[in-house]
Amino acid sequence: MPADLDPRLLRSFVTVAEELHFTRAAARLYVSQQALSRDVRRLERELGAELFVRTTRQVTLTGDGERLLPYARRVLRAQDELLAACGPARPMLVDVNSPGLGTPRRVLHRARELAPELELMARFESGLTGAAGELLAGRLDVSFGRFAGLGPALRAGLEQQPVRYEPMAVILPEGHRLAALERVPLAALAGESVYAGAGNPRTPEWTDLAHRLFEGRRIEVAAPFPLAIGEEAFQRMMAKTGNPVLAVVEFPPLPGSVRRPLVDPVPLSPVSLVWRRGFGHPGLTALRRAAALIGAENGWLRRPSDGWIPVIDAEVMTVHD
Repeated sequence: MPADLDPRLLRSFVTVAEELHFTRAAARLYVSQQALSRDVRRLERELGAELFVRTTRQVTLTGDGERLLPYARRVLRAQDELLAACGPARPMLVDVNSPGLGTPRRVLHRARELAPELELMARFESGLTGAAGELLAGRLDVSFGRFAGLGPALRAGLEQQPVRYEPMAVILPEGHRLAALERVPLAALAGESVYAGAGNPRTPEWTDLAHRLFEGRRIEVAAPFPLAIGEEAFQRMMAKTGNPVLAVVEFPPLPGSVRRPLVDPVPLSPVSLVWRRGFGHPGLTALRRAAALIGAENGWLRRPSDGWIPVIDAEVMTVHD
């Protein structure tokens, strides 16, 4: 048994243990598969134990690997906390989903006001599921989105703070039959196919929310469409399909379209602040405080009497109320 272990070897082990796939683990760590395999073999030699059973079809943890995993995670968590606590804080990477989205941007701006000495860098991952893997790999620090929409394996490695029940809206082409309405009742969308990101691997939590909202209302989730990135591509997609687009009330306006709040009932998009379990950084403290302050000022966590939200989201959002 060595006197000490290189934390890099432990991080390689933990990543493979979470992915149970060397290629995916190497991609998460931005290293070659060969380098990752060398690190794992070195750790096994230093510990004198086999940690994985490798076959051509699968990778599984051995008994020794299962025993090591919780200890390795604690060591890496302690290292993250030590690096955050000692010396000047490194820049913190904050995913605000997409440029222009109101809730994440407002929280980030308030956090910068609360802690001007810190560097809080915005990133744009466009979906919590896409961001979650980056959070777990340490390539992002914080994100925003629908926590209940993540799979159990992702949630197990993350923590969250409810931020807002954000009212939802629909984006309509200017010539759409409902565009003249100031507010669109959900019943008025019956017979429509509404775009909600189907097929986008970064946003399945949003598509799932749409399916739950539309169920029993004769509203269809529009079929997958090539991913539109950027305002111009999004406008072309709307013009070509004519489909309404499910959004939130602070979604930035687009030329050639109108944004209308949804009512009867008011569907709510649950927004949480999400970070890697055990992550410590003064910027996270500033973000959590900013979210709480803005939420209290604007009633972000007060559910309207006519609000709609799935049961699984209500459970997640009330845990920390």
